[in-house]
Amino acid sequence: SHIAVIGWACTTLCLVSCAAAFSQGASLSACSDMMPRHLQAQLRSPTNNHVTLHTNVSFFFPGDKIPVTVRSTRDFMGFLLQARKVSNDEIAGTFIFIPPGSKLLTCFEEGDTVTHSDKSLKRNLSFVWKAPDQPIGDIKFFISIVQSYFVYWAKIESAIVAQ
Repeated sequence: SHIAVIGWACTTLCLVSCAAAFSQGASLSACSDMMPRHLQAQLRSPTNNHVTLHTNVSFFFPGDKIPVTVRSTRDFMGFLLQARKVSNDEIAGTFIFIPPGSKLLTCFEEGDTVTHSDKSLKRNLSFVWKAPDQPIGDIKFFISIVQSYFVYWAKIESAIVAQ
C-alpha cells in the first residue's frame, strides 16, 4: 500500500509538471507539425471542430497587414497559429498584433508564430499578420487548438489568401 501511494504521488507530480510546462505556450518542437507534445493527447478530426479561422481579405500584396480572427463555439486553453505558403508549406510572414493571453514565438523568423501565454479559457481571438516585403505566393493560415490537456485539433486551416 505504501508503494501504491508513492506511485500515485509520482504519477500525479509528473502530470502536473507536464501540464505546467505547456500552460505558458507551445514549445518550439511544435513549430514544424503544429502538434502539441502532451502525453496521451487525443487528436480530433480537423473537420469536426468548433473553430473557424478567418481573414477579411481574399488576396494580398507584399507588405500588407491582414486581420486574422479565430472564433470558437467552445472554450479552449491553448493554440498555435501560423501562416504558411501554399506552394511548399513553409511558415511565412510575422504577426504584428496579438491579443492578451498570447505571445510571439520564433520558429524560423522572429514573430512568425503565435501561441498562448496562459491557460485562461479563450473563445474569440484577433490577430494582425504582416506579409513579407517580397512576393511569396498564396498563403493559408493554420491553427492548432488545445481544448484540454487531453483533447486537441491540429492544423485547422483558413481559406487560401492569394497573392
